[in-house]
Amino acid sequence: EVQLVESGGGLVQPGGSLRLSCAASGFTFSTTAMSWVRQAPGKGLEWVSYINSGGDTTNYANSVKGRFTISRDNAKNTLYLQMNSLKPEDTAVYYCAKGPKKGQGTQVTVSS
Repeated sequence: EVQLVESGGGLVQPGGSLRLSCAASGFTFSTTAMSWVRQAPGKGLEWVSYINSGGDTTNYANSVKGRFTISRDNAKNTLYLQMNSLKPEDTAVYYCAKGPKKGQGTQVTVSS
């Protein structure tokens, strides 16, 4: 069974940083492209970032480009999202995703 468990969210002030993690199991992580998506209060799902299986190809939504960095450790079956220069509009539940499958999410709140 595919399991994705996100962690690392929390409350941070504007301009601050957080690193999200996603522990993956139940599939061959090292051969699977992964993504991060988010859902802000009252809004739909928004794609944030993508990384290929080898970690050498990444893509970002324009809204986070230059501030967020996606990475992975295939030896640890873990996906990461380093978020810097956070803005109030980054407030959302963040999910890691394997295709349409998502974890339970982790809440990120950016507020002073």
